[in-house]
Amino acid sequence: MQSKLLRVAGLLAAIAMVVPAFAQYGYPLKGTFTGDWWTQKGKENHLLIEFNYEGDKDLVTGTFSPGPDGIALQKLTVTPPNPAVVTEGLKPWLVHFEVDAKDDAGKPLHLVFDGKLENIGAFNKHFGGTMTANGQKGDFKMIMQ
Repeated sequence: MQSKLLRVAGLLAAIAMVVPAFAQYGYPLKGTFTGDWWTQKGKENHLLIEFNYEGDKDLVTGTFSPGPDGIALQKLTVTPPNPAVVTEGLKPWLVHFEVDAKDDAGKPLHLVFDGKLENIGAFNKHFGGTMTANGQKGDFKMIMQ
């Protein structure tokens, strides 16, 4: 009887040590992502976006080119998979946002991004998809720093 109790206690202790190893690091979209966007291959534009998560408000915000001239992301939506379905836990998160920036000549540039956040459980998450620049279609790829 006592050996059974010791086995159960040992098993529970082992599980208690292993479970935190599978826990993710913070909110999956919180952090800085860097990469490129393009409407024509070979003419890539560098992309740097910082996402923040305010847990008390359950709110995701973001900044395009963070810094003194950073631009707040507009119409930012994040759609995670259904947490009630275990098999969907590793599926990508859908992310949409828009930015009103300026091109190199100072002309208005409206950017729309629709992407998938993948590799959720890892530190170096991948974020990519399609985008438009003033109505011209293109693609983007980013990685979390």
